Amino acid sequence: MFTGIIEEVGIVESIQKKNDLYKIKIRAKKVTDIGLGESIATNGVCLTVTNLGKDFFEADIMKATIDGTTLKEIKKGSFVNLERALPSNGRLNGHIVQGHVDGLGRIIKIVNLNNLVEYHISASKEILKYIVKKGSVTLNGISLTVSKVNADSFVVSIIPTTLKETTLTKLRTGDLINIETDIIGRYIERLFTPYRESEISMDLLKDF
Repeated sequence: MFTGIIEEVGIVESIQKKNDLYKIKIRAKKVTDIGLGESIATNGVCLTVTNLGKDFFEADIMKATIDGTTLKEIKKGSFVNLERALPSNGRLNGHIVQGHVDGLGRIIKIVNLNNLVEYHISASKEILKYIVKKGSVTLNGISLTVSKVNADSFVVSIIPTTLKETTLTKLRTGDLINIETDIIGRYIERLFTPYRESEISMDLLKDF
């Protein structure tokens, strides 16, 4: 589990395809204080460390993961947001993030305001149904608060600190972005699925 608080921006040193797997090597300094087999969220995608050095780590990525995330667009020299898994005694500063990307969004507008920047993100209806105003969403591994929801898009407002410590400033209008919706909303939907055709009463709610 992750929190969406980026620890470091890493640099992709190489990414190579080997049969149905891709092997990625990322240069980093802070997040390499881990062990083999541990997890690192890379642009919001949970990867398992297969090799490790003082200033780098390597991971294998399945083709399905490449195809369904922005990892398909990265190349040597690309910058990526990195976060180690949350320790059991850690502080949950962001929100609960699994590192499982639900889908891709596209940046349709970037608006510079006085002390923040608004990113307008288009997304599918399947994604948008889990996006709520003032709720949490993960974009490229970053825990963010939704400031507005439209019919086919949503808006997040980014403060200078987040811009400085992540790869957001490198994104432009038209770029794709990984989206992970809040797991709590998806669990609630699953729990209530059998009762969709039934009238929700106090007795039903007490069962939960």
